[in-house]
Amino acid sequence: MSYVPARATIRAAVIVMLQMVAAGRAAAQRTLDTLPLSLPEAVTFALSRGEEARIAAAQVDLADAQVLAARASGFPQLRVNGSYTHTYQSARGQAVGSVFNQPNTYSANASFSQPLFQGGRVLMAARAAGQVRGAARLGEADERAQVTLDVQRAYLEAQFADRVLAIREGSSASSGERLAQVERFQAAGRAARYDVLRARVEFANLEPLVLQARADRDLALLAVKQMVNIPADRPIRLTTQLDTSSARVMLASVVGDSSGQGEDRASVRAAELTASARHVAVWVARADLLPTVTLTFQSGFQAFPISGFPNERGVVDVVPCPPGSTPGRICTTQNGGWFSDRSLGAVVSWPLFEGLKTRAGIEVAQAQARVADLEAVQAREAAAVEVAQARLALEHARSLYRARTQNAGEAEEAFHLASLRFDRGLSTQLEVSDSQLALLTARTDEARALFDLHLATAELARALGKPIPIPGSTEALRGARSTEGTGATPRR
Repeated sequence: MSYVPARATIRAAVIVMLQMVAAGRAAAQRTLDTLPLSLPEAVTFALSRGEEARIAAAQVDLADAQVLAARASGFPQLRVNGSYTHTYQSARGQAVGSVFNQPNTYSANASFSQPLFQGGRVLMAARAAGQVRGAARLGEADERAQVTLDVQRAYLEAQFADRVLAIREGSSASSGERLAQVERFQAAGRAARYDVLRARVEFANLEPLVLQARADRDLALLAVKQMVNIPADRPIRLTTQLDTSSARVMLASVVGDSSGQGEDRASVRAAELTASARHVAVWVARADLLPTVTLTFQSGFQAFPISGFPNERGVVDVVPCPPGSTPGRICTTQNGGWFSDRSLGAVVSWPLFEGLKTRAGIEVAQAQARVADLEAVQAREAAAVEVAQARLALEHARSLYRARTQNAGEAEEAFHLASLRFDRGLSTQLEVSDSQLALLTARTDEARALFDLHLATAELARALGKPIPIPGSTEALRGARSTEGTGATPRR
């Protein structure tokens, strides 16, 4: 009698389990939906999520804290103290008199101190810390520019790999169509067995190229995901399309203001600020040779009850002295309450000799200043060389892109004519194969030249310390419009 209900229960449990599995699969499918990703979005994600940009921001926070710490040495200090002491035996009370033999001591006071003179140490230290903070902020800007360039490079490499895949897939499809055409020609007696075999070998040779292009595309997409902190199993789709018009926009935004040798670059200015901070640090080290003057003031209360916690103001009463006391002696007693305790003082400290420690600190600071000066010179020279290299690379990329574009157009026309000649029986399969291979190479080279042109433009902006234009962003478009009428149009 209980068999049917048990089987129904099992069936219901199985149905519920299947529904849960289906819901989990649906949730996983929703989680792994393809994410459309534009180049501006990729840059934004990398700057907000990437470890490199976050480390640079943390360095700025550290520099801010160092500025506050340097300034804190010159601020007044106010401290509240409280203490309790129970004395079991008092040597002073035994030797001098019972008046000093107080078993309990309560103390509550506030101490105030203000440095009046420290040899300029605080002012110079704060100035050096401010310059270090400025260098950290410039370093953050330089790191963000580098991240922007790296993201563009990874994104463009992925776009190039996808373009190569499309070119090779198109070439493979065209080769397959031609193979079918040659087979029809053979059936009609218009083609030899050799032509069919050659067409098959050509079609088979393109398959490894397509597989390699697909693997290169997948690896390039993984690099993009790593740069923008997207899970590796999350599929993405690159939406920013690069073409001749986007290249013109980027060129116009950079070439219009490409003067200079990189002296405005963030890394160069950061090195100069660091060198200036090192020179200020020498003055900070020399301040140890000068005296310091500090004003102190302390105000509080102390209580000496026999037992218990004091809860009233201290009062001293005159009492009769013990028999046998010295004539004229005044004896007193206190009620164990709180007595006021105040003091004012000035402390002057002048280190006359500290085992050459101050001298060593000065020499270390001077050596660090010399090193920082040389590093600033190196930064300026490296920036100038990088700007020159970027300009030459951009000129080379522009010339190469013009040549590759013309070559691709001519190769496409040659392949079209060879296909027409083959259809009409005026040429051989070898001629069509050669023209197709030339077209595949020309299209790949054209795509490579286009992406190299974008990267060369971005690298020149990076070397000059200018904002790096991002294809598809409003900033790049505004930069291109701002150069209209200045004669800074890119050459075609």
